[in-house]
Formats: sequence, structure tokens, C-alpha cells
Amino acid sequence: MDTNAICLYCHETVTDVRSAIDLIKGNGYDMIVTCLIVSKVDHMTNTLREGTSFSRSELILGTKQWSKNIVAKINEEFDADSVIPEIRKHSETILSRELSYADHVIPYAFMLMKVTSSATTNLARLIISKITKGQILIEIPMVNPSRLVDALCDEKEEFGMEENHEDTWHWWNELRSTADFTDKMSIALELSADIPSKWEMFRWQGEPIGCLIIPSHLFIRNRQNYPVLTKAHQNLILRFKEVINNIALMVKCNMEDDNLRFYATHLREVLNSRPTADPMYGSDDLLQVPLQPLYDNLDANTYEIFETDPIKYLFYQKAIERALVDLVAQKEIDTKMIIIMVVGAGRGPLVRSSLNAAAKTGRKIKIYAIEKNPHAINTLQALIDELWKDKDIELVAKDMRKFHPPEKADILVSELLGSFGDNELSPECLDGALQLLKPTGISIPSKYTSYVNPVMSFKAHNLIRCNEKSNPRDRISSPQHRSERMYVAYLKNVFHIANPQPLFEFIHPNWSETIDNSRFATVSFETKIDCVLTGFAGYFDTVLYKDIGLSIHPETHTKGLWSWFPVYFPLTEPIQLKSGNRIVANFWRSMGQNKVWYEWSVSKPTITHIHNLQGMHYKIYL
Repeated sequence: MDTNAICLYCHETVTDVRSAIDLIKGNGYDMIVTCLIVSKVDHMTNTLREGTSFSRSELILGTKQWSKNIVAKINEEFDADSVIPEIRKHSETILSRELSYADHVIPYAFMLMKVTSSATTNLARLIISKITKGQILIEIPMVNPSRLVDALCDEKEEFGMEENHEDTWHWWNELRSTADFTDKMSIALELSADIPSKWEMFRWQGEPIGCLIIPSHLFIRNRQNYPVLTKAHQNLILRFKEVINNIALMVKCNMEDDNLRFYATHLREVLNSRPTADPMYGSDDLLQVPLQPLYDNLDANTYEIFETDPIKYLFYQKAIERALVDLVAQKEIDTKMIIIMVVGAGRGPLVRSSLNAAAKTGRKIKIYAIEKNPHAINTLQALIDELWKDKDIELVAKDMRKFHPPEKADILVSELLGSFGDNELSPECLDGALQLLKPTGISIPSKYTSYVNPVMSFKAHNLIRCNEKSNPRDRISSPQHRSERMYVAYLKNVFHIANPQPLFEFIHPNWSETIDNSRFATVSFETKIDCVLTGFAGYFDTVLYKDIGLSIHPETHTKGLWSWFPVYFPLTEPIQLKSGNRIVANFWRSMGQNKVWYEWSVSKPTITHIHNLQGMHYKIYL
């Protein structure tokens, strides 16, 4: 389905598909939802005959037309989980036939199937048995219809009704859990007049929403007498668009509705009312292997990406400025020389920040630019020869841990932080570079702390599983079992089950007699709503100097900073959670002779094995 497609979901059966497509295109829609298997059409009267059915001929449209214009609606007249054997078997036959034919006519396209309860065990089995190429949109109301009726009817007994506030999310969760969390299903979420609670909304935003269904009765008349959605519903759609870039919208109405064109026009205006301003648009939920700049040499493209961050180096410059002012009193400006060592200088952005800081404060500085990457060294030498030839800069082509300088530094500046703070081995590098710093010297950064929180991210979960299934022997032949390794991911289609808790902290310079950078911490969280735990997201914040810092913590994220994405620690098997459950998680930062690795496990509400034990599947090399 095309990005932000507008579809028409007809109440009635479409008899003439070609004419229907012409109609919807003329009214501003991209696709139409219709059944592929319908009752026989009497061509004399163009009406449907009762009691017989047939499959629409695939020849009435070309293959591209089927895929681009049609969403195949699966017959609602079935109950694959009926307790009555005859109904169940008949439903199985109907459903199997329709899934098979839809898969034939519209391969790799969309089918729409309605679910009305959590009794879907047999349905789940049929879906995963039959569907091979296409994607099934599971139609589910955002709010249980009975909840709306209960709100309107004070005298339920008069109507012979029982209270039923079952959360419709459970309908979806029962189905997808039984279907082994298959990536062949996504949600067609039908909006209602009732806006869900905050936590319900957050949870839906963490699910694989393929489209939003908007019944025509939700439109109201504006002052110009045009049909529009309420501001609450417009904001709801835009909130989904923020986390699901390719969200599609379906208008549920009759084809004879006089407002067809106005519905589509209004929805396009809503979608375009808040243009995407996210600089990381397109990177959503992609899983990346974390960098290991100590072990590997970064390439030019990676350097360039980091150097274009508009905030990071500005804050570094402010921190260096503050340190220079603190180290050199006003009366000493003309006489005192400050030694700055930039360790891991890369292509020189922190050298530039140091020069800018010195110019702004009027302090004299000498810079040692220390770098081990031979390609970056070439760039640094060119900058020194051409741009900084009048500056006091000495290039050192060595690993910072092996350099023995003729003089020691007043300020040690580094950008060795990873998305989890310490995951690019900043502690080991800076501890190894202690011989460069005066006992009274300043380290920038001076402290960093990592954080984790539990999340539900089936997009990330299924990406990991799909990679494993693409090579069945990978788990045996590769030491990097993908479910037990850390990833970097720009998590958007995610439900944050609870707020982050602090995990590991490192302080520099570390003058302790015995330096131990291994860590262990247990953190606990409370579940606010029923959901599924798929893993943990990780973040960090850092104090560069005094009150100047950077953060990717969701609650304190530095505005405009995008140098670091969060990390993701997956669980090999999702854990079903109930509201009020206490989640207890354990994290280790372990060390070997030439490697560092993380291990993690869950102790409550259920017990998991320790993931990545002894760094078996993922490690960071010293």
C-alpha cells in the first residue's frame, strides 16, 4: 500500500470493479476495499443472485491494477472458532478458499479480515497455514463497541445487555501470539467516537498499524458545511503518522455517499498539515550493528554523518570554553599556555571546537590531535597544512593508550561515547590515556550514565526473526545469534512500557588505584497496562563539564541532537505482561582479556535465560 494512501471501504458489495475504480479515482481515493468472492451477478439486472457465489475473474484487471487499486476483503460470514463443528468446518473451507484465491490474484498485496473477539485460535492456525505472499490487515475497533453502547445506555437491563468492557487490544494480541508473532499480519484499526486513554494510545502506537479505518459518521460539519473530523480525531491520526510513516487511511461508507470527495480531500489536508521535520526520517526502527571505532577504522561517510550534527560540537565548544576560563585567570591570559589533547581526533571536529573556544575566550592553547586511523590522519594533516598552519597543533599518529607525551594535558577531550554511553569502550580508552593528563587536569566528558527501559517493539522483534529465518543455518554457523546481541535503532514504532531507570555510571578522570569497569545492576519497573515485553531500550546522558551536558534520555533529550540513536537489547521470546506486573531485569557489563560484552536477563514476572552469556553472540573488542 502506498505511503499515506486514502482508501474507500464500501459497506456494500461492489459488482462492477472497473466502474468502482473509476469512481474512487475521480473522488480522490487510491484504492477500494472489496470482496474477491461474491454472489453471482445477474447481468440483465446487474443485481446479486442469492445462494450462489463465484470468484471474480482475475482477467477483469491487470496484475498491477489489482495490486495498486484493490484491497481484498475476506468474507465476514464465518466463524473459524465456532464450538459447533459444522460451522467451524464450513468456515475453514470458506476462509481457506478466499485466502488462497486472494494470494493468487493479488500476490504481495493486502487482504482485510475482520475480528470480533479474542476467540481466534483456529483462525490464527488457518492464517499462518494459508498465507504465503500477501499481508493480512486485521480489522479491529480501537474501542470495544459495547463500551460505547454502555456509555449511552443507563438502563442496560431494559435492553437485555450485559456489561462488556473487554479491551480490543486483547483480540489482536491473542491472534498474533497464537500465530507466533508473524510479520504477515498488521492492524487495520477502526476509530470510534471515543478517544482511548493515554496508555491505550501509547500501546496502539507500538503495534504494527497498517491503516486507520474512519467510519463516515465520525465526520462533522464545519462552518462552511463541509464534512471534517474533530480536532481530537485529527490529532489522533497525526500521532499515528509520527510513529508510522506509511500510515494509510480508509473511509468506511457507502459508494453513493454524496460526501465521498470531501472525505478524501479533508484527510489529505490532515495528513499534510504537519510536514515531517524529523532529520532521521527513513531510519525508523532499522536495526544497526553498533560501531567499534577502537577495533575498526571508521570510513569517511560515518565521519561525515557525525560531523553534521548541529548541536553536539556546539556543546563541546561551550564545555571547553568554560574549562579554559576556569584554568586561566584573566591576569594570566597573555602568559599561560593551556595544553589540550584531543584523543580520537577523527577528522578534527573537536580540534575545531577547541580552536573556536580559545578564540572566544582569548586563551592560548596548544593542541595534540591523537588519532590511530591512518585515513583520518591524512585528513588531519591536510587541515593542519592548509587551514590551521598558523595554529599550534601537533598531530600524533598513535593509539591514545600508547602515546607518551613530552608534556601532560590540562584538558583531555574525547568523543568516544556510544549510544549506551560506555559501549564504544570510552572507559577503557580514557583510563588507558590517564598518563596523558595532569593530576589536576580536566576530562571532557567528565561523567556518563546509561539507562534502560522495557519496550514493546514487534517491528524490531520481527526484523531480527526475519534475518534469522533467511538463513536457517545462521544460528549454528555464526557466533552472532541475532536475538542475543545489542543493536542501535531509531525506535519510533514502539511502546515504552515504563520510564527509564539508571544503570551504569563512569566518572573521569578515574584516579582509583584499582580500576574495574565491569558492572552489574538490577532495575525494576511497573507495568501500567497489559502489553508484551520484547526487549529493552538503552540510552545515556553525559556531563561534559560542570552543568554542560548532552542527553538522549527520552525525558531530557538535548533538543536538536541526533548523533546517537538508542540501543535495543532484544529478548529471544516475548513476555506477556499484565497491568501491575513488576518487571525485574538484570544487566551485566563483563570484561575479558581483550573484549567487553553485555549480558541481560529478566527475573520477574517470569524468568529468562541470561542473554549473550560470556559474550558468546556479541562482544566489543579492545
